[in-house]
Amino acid sequence: MSAATDDAPAPAAAVLAALVERGLTVAAAESLTGGLVAAGLTAVPGASRAVRGSVTAYASEVKRDVLGVDGELLAGRGAVDPEVARQMAVGVRALLNADWGTATTGVAGPEPQDGRPVGTVFVAVAGPGGRSAVRELALTGDRARIRGESVRAVLELLLSELTENVGAKDTEHNGGN
Repeated sequence: MSAATDDAPAPAAAVLAALVERGLTVAAAESLTGGLVAAGLTAVPGASRAVRGSVTAYASEVKRDVLGVDGELLAGRGAVDPEVARQMAVGVRALLNADWGTATTGVAGPEPQDGRPVGTVFVAVAGPGGRSAVRELALTGDRARIRGESVRAVLELLLSELTENVGAKDTEHNGGN
């Protein structure tokens, strides 16, 4: 595993190495992290070989209108929801023509949101063959810590998905959630 730069979260270098090794690309959809996932990835030298871009979708309307998240889902459950995170990852993947999409949505504080307590975060990844994964986090600490841990978690989730089927061909990925 490559060492991360001072500005990049630890898993960013490993994620980029795995993507480049496989000839794959990534795009990020971010809400509570506000661009920190993209900043972490692009802090690693050579990131341009795998990073397609990012969308900071802070407002629910941006999640709906730009990323294609279901409006009824947003209205019914709010933005802090596992299915919203999954749809954000799927949406940014399609929008930016990437092999993998990542997403972060949650409550960094200081106040609860959508009936969810501070520290509730959902991170998601979506990849080839309809493959996706969502992880719920219950984080503690201040706003900066919650955001930083959310970045680390989504990158670790992507790395896990990239390395899970090391020997598998792209056409043989397991579908479903």
